[in-house]
Amino acid sequence: MSTPPSTALAWATADPYDAALRAGRGPLFLRRADGWLLPLEVERWCARADAVDRDVLDRCEGTVLDVGCGPGRLVAELAAGGRTALGIDVSEAAVDHTLRLGGRALRRSVFEPLPDEGRWGTVLLMDGNVGIGGDPRALLDRVAGLLRPGGLLIAETAPVDVDERAQVQVVDLTDAGGTDALFPWARLGTRALLRYAQGWEPAGQWTAGGRCFAALRSRSTSSSAEPPKRTAVISSQRARNTSTGSPVASR
Repeated sequence: MSTPPSTALAWATADPYDAALRAGRGPLFLRRADGWLLPLEVERWCARADAVDRDVLDRCEGTVLDVGCGPGRLVAELAAGGRTALGIDVSEAAVDHTLRLGGRALRRSVFEPLPDEGRWGTVLLMDGNVGIGGDPRALLDRVAGLLRPGGLLIAETAPVDVDERAQVQVVDLTDAGGTDALFPWARLGTRALLRYAQGWEPAGQWTAGGRCFAALRSRSTSSSAEPPKRTAVISSQRARNTSTGSPVASR
């Protein structure tokens, strides 16, 4: 699938998004065409990796590609631990922030040519990035082409059972009406993600800190793939819902 130009262009030129990352705080939202707002957790994204993040990173195998790395907390955490990791993001502010934290990052869409295609040990789709492009099956197909045989995808899913595709804009409180072009996005719970994951082997699902995750393994075509460090163990922990859970109506 070729690069969805509307998606890449919209994120790359979304001034409220870049401004929020540079300031390290929101409020910031994805606004659906019908006016509903989904809060984005800018403060958490701009902070250092927390315990939930570090647990995800402990499950990663081999080299790690963080798709939609945002301000780079995960890439920087991996780099600090001596792991080989690369972040990609279409936002210049996101890439700049990642580099300042000591991570490696490129300003690139996941649908553009990328380094080491077919050789990554793990691909991350965190913070709702399973919605990139608004076509989950196409995104999963693309990720499969980035991973080595038997490679691992770890995706953060919505903490509710949802399968939604929408046209959205990035807005802040001063632009709640939205003036920039709409772009396609998807919002998936774990069950929806698994329905789209044809050709993948489920490798576990878990919840932590009010966040939900699923691990998928690409089909192995070679016996030389590195054995998994450990299965993505199913665990559950009662905690508050994060703001990625439910949209709030615009006022």
